[in-house]
Amino acid sequence: MSGKSVVILGAGVGGLVAANRLRQLLPREHQIILVEKKPVHAFAPSFLWLMTGERNTEQITREVQRLVRPGIRIIPQEARRLDTVNHRVETTGETLNYDYLIIALGAELAPQLTPGLTDDVHTFYTLKGAQKLHEALRQFRGGKIALVIGKLPYKCPGAPHEGAMLIADFFRKQGLKDKVEILLFTPEAQPMPVAGPELGKALRQMLESKNISFNPSHNLASIDQNSHELSFEGKDPFRYDMLIAIPPHVAPQIVQEAGLTDGSGWIPVDRATLKTNREQVFAIGDITSISIPGRWKSDTPMKLPKAGVFAHVQAEVVAHRIASEIDNSSPTAEFCGLGYCMLEAGEDLAGFAFGDFFAEPTPRLELRRIGSAWHIGKVLFEKWWLSPLGMKRELLRMSLKLGGKTMGIPIEI
Repeated sequence: MSGKSVVILGAGVGGLVAANRLRQLLPREHQIILVEKKPVHAFAPSFLWLMTGERNTEQITREVQRLVRPGIRIIPQEARRLDTVNHRVETTGETLNYDYLIIALGAELAPQLTPGLTDDVHTFYTLKGAQKLHEALRQFRGGKIALVIGKLPYKCPGAPHEGAMLIADFFRKQGLKDKVEILLFTPEAQPMPVAGPELGKALRQMLESKNISFNPSHNLASIDQNSHELSFEGKDPFRYDMLIAIPPHVAPQIVQEAGLTDGSGWIPVDRATLKTNREQVFAIGDITSISIPGRWKSDTPMKLPKAGVFAHVQAEVVAHRIASEIDNSSPTAEFCGLGYCMLEAGEDLAGFAFGDFFAEPTPRLELRRIGSAWHIGKVLFEKWWLSPLGMKRELLRMSLKLGGKTMGIPIEI
């Protein structure tokens, strides 16, 4: 058997899991190549704890090399062009030929799509943004904090709500609870609408219990940083003292130029196999567009949320399918649409939402009662993700025992 070459673009959650699982499944005559322009991996779920000062940068970052199995070739360059006809990837330094391609480039932030939203506006959706925001929160002595979602869709649907609650807890600890007003503005009609009305109601109650004002159906039109004013479509403007934004998200230019995206701006894939419409090309994680049962009020199809848990499981599925094809056996692994999220609520407490996103006629989800176990589970998962490979199995066992799920496929690196 001649050796095959699997090229993976992006060393986020999906890319790392796919590379490590493939290296585990395939003999060494097959190449696993991981293309990632950033030499250091930052664990995005911990940006919220970086924002509140519960973590420092060193605690939530690792060199990519430390997170992959031996025998994976890392290309520390940026992918610039895809030639899916001739099965080639052009990077800033070389041209790579592939037998299989996995696109795991995630979503990019595009503040320029909102007038007045510049790179210096506070956000906890980037490592540098969370660092900068922590200093700003430390210096803030009172006033109105506007946390605004710029546009749909955005990754990690629970993060804005978690961020608002953790900020509220931060000021409670500082003795400034009565001097700070936190308002969350979103284009959505309810918190996490894909989860259904009951979970949305429960999450709204969580916010209100922290005295956070939830403002739905607010489509951000522009920001005037000089007057500290937000303008919304068909709504009254709002004047803030501090602004925290979740910028609009877009697919990286390389996949747009390759013609892989559809009208949604993302890569459509088969929801079970994660195959694109190009031969031997898969896409996983935030960069994908996957329809799920149900409709929005505008009668447009609902889409699977962009979340790391889905990237993780999709990477497992794709790795198993590619390994089966290379082994000349019939692939059976399929993405089943199960997902979960631990929602930080402050005070070392968290909720646990989980469900079936492929359920008919609409996704079925539920939110477990807030407790310390879910928070501990999230901490353990963070430690597992960033730990050396030899420590992962025991940490994962502890995390899953407290509330995680394996979605029917063994999750390990």
